[in-house]
Amino acid sequence: MSDSSVDSSKRTWLIASTCAGAVGGVATAIPFVSTFQPSERAKAAGAPVEADISALKPGEKMVVEWRGKPVWIIRRTKEQLDDLKGVSASLADPKSERNPSELTPEYARNEWRSIKPEFMVAVGICTHLGCSPVDKLVPGPQPSLPDDWKGGFLCPCHGSTFDLAGRVFKNKPAPDNLEVPPHMYLSDSKILIGEDKKA
Repeated sequence: MSDSSVDSSKRTWLIASTCAGAVGGVATAIPFVSTFQPSERAKAAGAPVEADISALKPGEKMVVEWRGKPVWIIRRTKEQLDDLKGVSASLADPKSERNPSELTPEYARNEWRSIKPEFMVAVGICTHLGCSPVDKLVPGPQPSLPDDWKGGFLCPCHGSTFDLAGRVFKNKPAPDNLEVPPHMYLSDSKILIGEDKKA
């Protein structure tokens, strides 16, 4: 056997063992690296979600997902804000006093149910049976709504209605106002949903 054939066979074994070691190293590293990713439990708990509201015009709505729930952000017009004052007598909980710790953070316990009057931030899930209400933002008579409708939301499943602050009207199946999630403004154009440590 010549020296060149020995070197060649050693080289082949060296390459093969190096490749096997590399494959084993990668196989070991993948589970280790995956431990840095959020667990399913952490995902379900819901990390905060950032929403850019810079392009939202008065009267428009956007939806972001937080903890698997739709969160509505509506930029209310001056007329919509004015209309909120006139519906208090028709509401079941106009001051958000029922279940405040669960549904309305302290900074949103006002007639707008928001930090900034212009922006409504609410979870778009009916407090009756978890259906998703539909937008009925345009005021005026409409099917399933009163003739003096000022704009808001209708849950088509059982007829609960909510105003443009997410407050439920009297004598409806929904027992509570829509949930206001914890949130805070990072800037004039960014809202962080799911965290309110600065609020």
